[in-house]
Amino acid sequence: MQGKYVFPSGHLRLLTLALGLLLTGCATGPQANPADPLEPWNRGVYKFNDAVDRAVLKPVATVYQEATPELLRKGIGNFFANLEDAWTTVNSVLQLKGQAASESFTRFWVNSFFGLAGVLDVASEMQIPRHNEDFGQTLGFWGVGAGPYVMLPLLGPSTVRDTAALPADWRGDLVLQIEDVPTRNTLIGGRVIHKRGSLLKQEGLLEGAALDKYSFLRDAYLQRRRNLVYDGNPPEEPMIEDFEAEENRSAK
Repeated sequence: MQGKYVFPSGHLRLLTLALGLLLTGCATGPQANPADPLEPWNRGVYKFNDAVDRAVLKPVATVYQEATPELLRKGIGNFFANLEDAWTTVNSVLQLKGQAASESFTRFWVNSFFGLAGVLDVASEMQIPRHNEDFGQTLGFWGVGAGPYVMLPLLGPSTVRDTAALPADWRGDLVLQIEDVPTRNTLIGGRVIHKRGSLLKQEGLLEGAALDKYSFLRDAYLQRRRNLVYDGNPPEEPMIEDFEAEENRSAK
């Protein structure tokens, strides 16, 4: 399964090397988080993303949240979640999770046909559980290490593995496969605004609790992704000292 703070193999190793070359000069101090060797670069991208968010996304999401009735917001969220169930089905199959694949597929067709294209979450009323699987989790399931933490411009937190999985995730995104450009762009924008609006309350708690928002978001993201890969039961993480000792043994 997934190793801790290791570089992925094969073609993902090439992506890691490319990132390293692009980020030459971003040295880290001795107290740097081993999961975040690109921290100086990542913090710079985080500041850029935060500036864009404060200038554009947050104001628009705030208006959306205040002007849209809660029932309508719930229906919009159900609609996009239903589309995600289709890609979850595919990744569940790739991970050999038969029950999860069956439940996700059932959720998709039940909500699509009986829930007004997913606006109504009929499947949840039928007590069919929702799962969350993407191609990054599929790679993790088959043993591809997460690699270093990466902050992507506009897209936000990621890892080398999850970044390499993005093309597959985009290909499996039903919204991105819509050929009519105005319709596709409207749905993309609506999804971004809806998701940003749903985070407004959590953001308020974060502002008051986190002394270093960047570190808090990084650690929360890495922990969440690790839990998702291992379906909520991750193995015990090795101590940093153990990891460094293993590196020294490998170097000899």
